[in-house]
Amino acid sequence: MMSKSKQDKHHSHIGQDTGLSWYRSDIEQRLFFRGGRFTKVNGFLTLIIGVALTVGWYALLAVSFNPSDLRSMFTDRGFTPYLMTLLFAWSLAMLFIKWRKVRFQRRVLAMEIVPTEADFVLSTATVQRVLDQLYFIVDEPKNFVLTNRIQVALSNLRNLGRVTDVDEIFRSQSDIDHSGMETSFSLLRGFIWAIPVLGFVGTVMGLSIAIGGFGAVLNNTSDPEQLRGSLKEVTGGLSTAFETTLVALLLALILQLIVTFQHKSEEEFLDECSDYCQSKVVGKLKIAPFESESD
Repeated sequence: MMSKSKQDKHHSHIGQDTGLSWYRSDIEQRLFFRGGRFTKVNGFLTLIIGVALTVGWYALLAVSFNPSDLRSMFTDRGFTPYLMTLLFAWSLAMLFIKWRKVRFQRRVLAMEIVPTEADFVLSTATVQRVLDQLYFIVDEPKNFVLTNRIQVALSNLRNLGRVTDVDEIFRSQSDIDHSGMETSFSLLRGFIWAIPVLGFVGTVMGLSIAIGGFGAVLNNTSDPEQLRGSLKEVTGGLSTAFETTLVALLLALILQLIVTFQHKSEEEFLDECSDYCQSKVVGKLKIAPFESESD
């Protein structure tokens, strides 16, 4: 176990002498919100950003597109376009924060955590040296994907003394990180599903209004000219109703493409972390004689 004096020494470096400070540099921490772990985002912060983007978009429509079919598509179709825009803006905020967090996490990959000397061997006798080094590279290893993996694996080596378990622990942590990454996209996937549904709801509402109006005309008049004019209004109403679905599908498509690229980026980052652990940590391990015999 790390002595209290060493822990105090390590934490005295937080925000001062460490190479990378999560508490100072994580984008959510810098905005005075509680930062999500790894690439997870603070939902309340992104909601605020999403609301601000939505208000800004409607302010732009009001000032710059007058009159405009585009403005009508977002303002004269009931409540659904407002909700679709909010969900889209909220999703963009989450994706931007995740992008910044991945960029920040990647910086650890450029750091040398395990000594690079050719004769250095990682064993139960030298593991504490590497664990001590973690706190001089980052302020809190558990807040970084790579250093958290290394800390968990090497703490097991220090406590149990079995280097043969380290590789298995790295694989287990990799699975945990991938699961956490997938979970961080759950809300985004829900929004991608919800936006087209809102578009369909808006279309159904428009259809019901248009057809109801045409039915009222049929009940009140038999004049062919009036019926023809009413039919034009109904067909115009139908095209207006389907615009809501069109907008929703376009927003969902754009969002799905961005989510796909971001998901790919995070998967590549986790794979790079696994490669780092295999080449620069597992490759430095030395199996004790009693472990080789037992195997």
